[in-house]
Amino acid sequence: MDFSGSAITMAAMAGSEVTDIAAALRQVLPPECVLGRPEERRPYECDGLTAFRELPAVVVLARTAEDVRRTLLTCQRLRVPLVARGSGTGLSGGATPHPAGVLLSCARMNRVLEVDAVNRLARVEPGVPNLKVSEAAARHGLYYAPDPSSQVACSIGGNVAENSGGVHCLKYGLTVHNVLGLRGYTVDGELLELGGAAADGPGLDLLALAIGSEGLLMIVTEVIVRLIPRPPCAQLVMASFADVHSAANAVAGIIAAGIIPAGLEMMDRKATAAVEPFVHAGYDLAAAAILLVESDGTPEEVREQVQEIEQVLRGAGAGAVHVSGSEAERLLLWSGRKNAFPAAGRLSPDYYCMDGTIPRKHVGRVLEAIEQMEDRYGLRCMNVFHAGDGNLHPVILFDANEAGSWERADRFGAEILELCVALGGTITGEHGVGLEKLNSMCVQFSPAERAAFFAVKESFDPQGLLNPGKLIPTLVRCAEYGRMHVHGGALAHPGLPRF
Repeated sequence: MDFSGSAITMAAMAGSEVTDIAAALRQVLPPECVLGRPEERRPYECDGLTAFRELPAVVVLARTAEDVRRTLLTCQRLRVPLVARGSGTGLSGGATPHPAGVLLSCARMNRVLEVDAVNRLARVEPGVPNLKVSEAAARHGLYYAPDPSSQVACSIGGNVAENSGGVHCLKYGLTVHNVLGLRGYTVDGELLELGGAAADGPGLDLLALAIGSEGLLMIVTEVIVRLIPRPPCAQLVMASFADVHSAANAVAGIIAAGIIPAGLEMMDRKATAAVEPFVHAGYDLAAAAILLVESDGTPEEVREQVQEIEQVLRGAGAGAVHVSGSEAERLLLWSGRKNAFPAAGRLSPDYYCMDGTIPRKHVGRVLEAIEQMEDRYGLRCMNVFHAGDGNLHPVILFDANEAGSWERADRFGAEILELCVALGGTITGEHGVGLEKLNSMCVQFSPAERAAFFAVKESFDPQGLLNPGKLIPTLVRCAEYGRMHVHGGALAHPGLPRF
């Protein structure tokens, strides 16, 4: 079954003009929640991956779960595609609208419904910003652990869709490890409740299936998240290395020593050069790479673990090791890492942030390969990533105004992902597939595996109305990829405008 959306586009546009879709939605929703004028819809044409832009036929600003249900029922009746969107900070084009469909924004569903300190959980709407959950739980000495770099803006619903992580995912896990339950609707308006406040439930684990499904299976209207006690103490160790291999060996050495830090991040020289003038964190600009290693727990636990971390770092060849002396300094050191992506704008007019995973032992090998790719494609790449769990975030720098620059960046990124798969990794760690990695799905997954993905999708959404053309590549696309693809030369995404 082809969920590319081409058949849906023809059916939707032939049977119902944009004005008719908007009129039908205004019959079941408050008129002010339905945006139809081009200037109203323009802000929703893309998410954080601005290379993909489409003007949606209609935008719905949902305020309640009932608004979501009525929108779904209307779209199903008219056979109109629907794409859900949170804060729009995603980096894989997962919230790119369908030109003949409805863009359903859940950003106004932004209430923290309950903080249950006794059971250490919170019930929130999907539009709640990630950081707001921890702020609401702070008076109970609790917080929500997953902390993407965009946590001040990204929504919990978007985190669920992409299975987001963050700098503390090594110790505390991804979104899937910190969400207890979901409530939402299928495409035909059926209420679906997955998981819940209890530790376990009967039947298939559809909760894990829904997390990371990128809006293809259901629309989430409520999330139950796990809260954990805030550690009484935390310190950050910063280490400088003269070469990336030594830094990579230090990462492997920390894990091999049985140490599980709260966070373990690496930044190369290009990344620190971009960040340091921006945040003045005190990074060593002469180092080929720096590691940021955090320990948290009781003061006694932190003191002992920091000593062990220092010993491993020095043994791996760290030229300098610095331990944060205050909470303010710890946060400042982290602020540089968390602002790495926006700081890339200091080096280049445009950047393309990749996301793949590899076994930790191959970190140095991949960074060396990326340096060779820089020469081959004539583009620079700065690297920041969750070194502890092998989640790479190469940031490819380019200028969209330069002819062929984006195409080279696209091929550069595809080759990085191919290398990740070849080394036993995956094409995404937390950003999702969306539109960006459709071709790369053909590299990682066999025809039988892709057929299984289609079967799951069809069981939830037989008409293929939810986020069509995303995440799961069509059989035609993979056949074309196999015929035309050469190493380092991914196909362009057909039918989608670039910049």
